[in-house]
Amino acid sequence: MIRDVVKIDEDKCNGCGVCIPSCHEGALQIIDGKARLISDLMCDGLGACLNHCPQDAMTIEKREAEPYDEIKVIEIMVEKGQNTVVAHLKHLKEHNEITFLKQAVNWLKENEDGLKFKVDDVIRQVHKPQVSVMQHAHSGGGCPGAAARSIERPAATSAPSNPSGEAASELRQWPVQMHLVNPMAPYFRDADMVLAADCVAFAMGNFHSKFLKGRSLGIACPKLDSDQEIYVDKLVQMIDQAKINTLTVAIMQVPCCGGLLQQAKIAVERASRKIPLKLAIVSIEGDILKEEWV
Repeated sequence: MIRDVVKIDEDKCNGCGVCIPSCHEGALQIIDGKARLISDLMCDGLGACLNHCPQDAMTIEKREAEPYDEIKVIEIMVEKGQNTVVAHLKHLKEHNEITFLKQAVNWLKENEDGLKFKVDDVIRQVHKPQVSVMQHAHSGGGCPGAAARSIERPAATSAPSNPSGEAASELRQWPVQMHLVNPMAPYFRDADMVLAADCVAFAMGNFHSKFLKGRSLGIACPKLDSDQEIYVDKLVQMIDQAKINTLTVAIMQVPCCGGLLQQAKIAVERASRKIPLKLAIVSIEGDILKEEWV
């Protein structure tokens, strides 16, 4: 049958493996230093892996392929544990693949005796209400550490801010992790923003003075963070509703960091407002290897 299937450009693929965790169906593996589609049967063609590729090596093509087999996929998923099953079912739900979702749930119920988890627990996790990206303040059982707050800094003077000569912090807000930030928090409104990979601030001794001073901040790890689709949604809100002025993406030189730039590019393309986008690449030694407008 003719259907959508992931296509990998081997010339662009560098084998970084960032795409592998995003394919909950297990259709991708790194073989001989390249990402490979190991089975048409397991590729649903929905493209969850595309936005995670820092090399733009993945696309969707229509071609002759074996029909997607949800039963085959769920049999493999259960071996990877409850969290992987939940992620797979959420993926189906979010793409409105209700037929496949029902097939998977029915199979789980029929085979529950041989599973290491309760099917009802999985179903509750899949269908529990999603927290809105606008919800940020501490309320009830929420985490008080995620409550949005601005940090007032004294005005800069010609005298050293610290008698010991230590550099002062330039952080203007809390929280900073992209899963926790509220895109409509006041410190994002009409602000210049830096979106930094987690490791950048540890590699650069002058991160605060070079990138953070006078800017709002979001941090993320494109390799290890889960549910990164919400990052794009938040960035679009920051551009269109909070009306940030500029976006600087600061990443490390390692290949897996490129996914953060991809997310920023997608957000800029989706947003109705157009803003300048800058890329800064930092070496493991802490030097700036490249800084340019994209």
